[in-house]
Amino acid sequence: MEFLNIDILYLLVVIPLLAAYYIFVGRRRASMVVSTTGGRRAPRTLRYWLRHMPVVLRLAAIAAVIVALARPVVVNHEEETTTEGIDIVIAMDISGSMLARDFQPDRLSAAKQLATEFVAERSGDRISVVAFAGEAFTQCPLTSDQATAGTMLSRLRSGVVDDGTAIGNGLATALNRLRESGSKSKVVILLTDGVNNRGQISPIMAADIAHDLGIKVYTIGVGSKDKAPMPAYDPFGNITYVMADVEIDEELLRDIASKTGGQYFRASNNEALKAIYEQINQMEKSEVEVTHYTSYEELYMGWLVIALLLLAAEFVVARVILNRLPM
Repeated sequence: MEFLNIDILYLLVVIPLLAAYYIFVGRRRASMVVSTTGGRRAPRTLRYWLRHMPVVLRLAAIAAVIVALARPVVVNHEEETTTEGIDIVIAMDISGSMLARDFQPDRLSAAKQLATEFVAERSGDRISVVAFAGEAFTQCPLTSDQATAGTMLSRLRSGVVDDGTAIGNGLATALNRLRESGSKSKVVILLTDGVNNRGQISPIMAADIAHDLGIKVYTIGVGSKDKAPMPAYDPFGNITYVMADVEIDEELLRDIASKTGGQYFRASNNEALKAIYEQINQMEKSEVEVTHYTSYEELYMGWLVIALLLLAAEFVVARVILNRLPM
């Protein structure tokens, strides 16, 4: 409860002053001895115990009137939030080279972990996951459930489709997820560590389609400079790692980003990749509109009713129970 005229509450100081005055006057009257009693104390009847009640009720009524004049109110604060989310497709390379150990523990695991953390912060957005190697497929359709999208990201594995790097197919599949989207903002985050060498759709053609659809593409090239430990199998079928040249078609990835209004990033380690996701997270903000409403419920009428009831009670006690005559 709040008061719109809170300064009026200072008038409550008169209540203890009036009470003190009544007590002082009452003591002076009590010091007078009535001769008809012969000095003996009069019997204490119900009237004796209620003799102060009218004054108490009147003081309480005055206090209630003062509170009413201060205009007590109950303030209700409400807000209405309207969110314009972004539809985001994460297109991730799952080719065999993504198992290279220049990231900890490897490129694919690091990419999945950091993408999952990115998804968890995109409250209000819809997320889809597309994977590609020699072929492309949808791992998770557009969903506003960040937990589901994160789970589907964590289940990505290398080797589930033919090996290779079909960047054009991966981007086209991501665009297909957004083609029917009614969202004002649509984004693809395409992550790869190689050179386009498979697929029926060229990456530039897919980029042109993205431009026509108004879809922004952020491209991320993953891999250290020059060489990286790549997985291989020895003659006995055991996995081993050999140093191999790192090949990333950075010019192609820049062209894709440039055509669509996005941006190209190069990540050479876990920290760099994390910083890239954080940067994209800052650049692609959902629109949130918050409207605040404040309403007041007046309570002064209740306090006036209380004051009237107290005055009525005073009248009954003074004129009926105590049978006091008007002063």
